[in-house]
Amino acid sequence: MHSVLVGNLKGGCGKTTIATHIAAAFAARGLRTAVGDCDRQRSSLSWLKHRPATLPPILGLDWVKEAGEIPKGLQALVIDAPAAMHHKDVEELIALADTVVVPVLPGAFDEDATAHFLKKLAEVKAVRKHKRVVAVVGNRLRLGTKASERLDLFFGSLGFPVVARLRDSQFYPAAAANGSSIFEEHARRSRDFAAEWTPLLALFDSAPAEA
Repeated sequence: MHSVLVGNLKGGCGKTTIATHIAAAFAARGLRTAVGDCDRQRSSLSWLKHRPATLPPILGLDWVKEAGEIPKGLQALVIDAPAAMHHKDVEELIALADTVVVPVLPGAFDEDATAHFLKKLAEVKAVRKHKRVVAVVGNRLRLGTKASERLDLFFGSLGFPVVARLRDSQFYPAAAANGSSIFEEHARRSRDFAAEWTPLLALFDSAPAEA
């Protein structure tokens, strides 16, 4: 089983959008997939309530109070972490994950908060010993802008280069309202946005499953 933790101390960075899309990508491969929702808003679970039966099924796990048992036979797990995590929470959730995905928006406030979170991650033994892969994902970007270029330079200097860059698009809220993902939308333009996920999805294939 491959497990992915999506987290950041900064709220509003698109954690749920990233988490639900990763889950949809796993499910589209025919993997038995679940989303463990640890956020009080339960946004990932709400997304699943709108998911049509015609799309690949995804199991919802209510982990708001605590992470529960992982169902037997599960092949892929995506954990939607809460925005405010203590060090103990970070360690417990990382123990369940093979890859940690950190979404970040362009801008000084988001960069500083994310840098603080990455510092906390680096203190966790599994990350420090390189037993967990950490992937920074630039979210809601306008490619070619100074803010986008600064994002690459800033996190590259911290030793956490940006793995994928996702442009801002109305396809995402439209897909969320339907319980689907940009991979499952039929509009031709959505394919260009879906292709931006390729580097991140390829990273999951290369990351060791040790959790």
